[in-house]
Amino acid sequence: MPTVTHSSGTVHYRREGSGPGLVMVHGTGGDAVTNYAHLVPGLADIRTVITPDYAGSGQSADPGGDLTLDLLAGQVAATFEGPSDLVGFSLGAAVAAAVAAERSELVRRLVLIAGWTHLADSRLELGLRTWARLAATDPASFAAYGPLVGFSPGFVSSVGVEALLAGEPPHGTLRQIELDLRIDLRDLLPKITAPTLVVGNSQDHLIPVRHARALHAALPGSEYAELDSGHVVLHERPAEVTALIRDFIGRGDS
Repeated sequence: MPTVTHSSGTVHYRREGSGPGLVMVHGTGGDAVTNYAHLVPGLADIRTVITPDYAGSGQSADPGGDLTLDLLAGQVAATFEGPSDLVGFSLGAAVAAAVAAERSELVRRLVLIAGWTHLADSRLELGLRTWARLAATDPASFAAYGPLVGFSPGFVSSVGVEALLAGEPPHGTLRQIELDLRIDLRDLLPKITAPTLVVGNSQDHLIPVRHARALHAALPGSEYAELDSGHVVLHERPAEVTALIRDFIGRGDS
């Protein structure tokens, strides 16, 4: 696995394909493999796809102390090989937005999936705080809570319980959830100049879809797409997500 040095330590990432860069940032409790390995083949024919693991996931350095958005954005920015398209999912959407805001020279086009601007309502706060509490105290309930709020009811019923109760989450999951609770992009969003696509999910029970709609509204000129999916749309609707990404970033090649 390739690595790059950041001030926090070593950042691990995966690299596949050829052509202009496409950096894809995973979400809370995920990593480059669990979030994106199944999507990379559908994009690597048109892009050099880079999927970093940020602090708390994979083998990337976690320096301890407060986990901050600036730290994760810096780790992700360090993996760019030049100006690239950028995709972020969930917490990765916040990280990607921070990179696009503070390092605009790096980002050609931006895709933000299942994101939010800040802890705007009690429903979002309650969901995240419950997830954090279970991660800290009750591993079995944590494992069940993830699929319940992460996927649509129909998807859970069709796939079955055993397929959804996967292995151990990355070691930094609790710290990442605690960062979710502190995310506030409102000062960063006006700095984003890259053409942006925001993707919301109509059956998202973890980050309700109104938050993706608000993110779109806070980015004048952005495009918006909404899929019939739960939060983890990367696994519920992989073909549709891939098609949205390919179409949007492809327009930057013309």
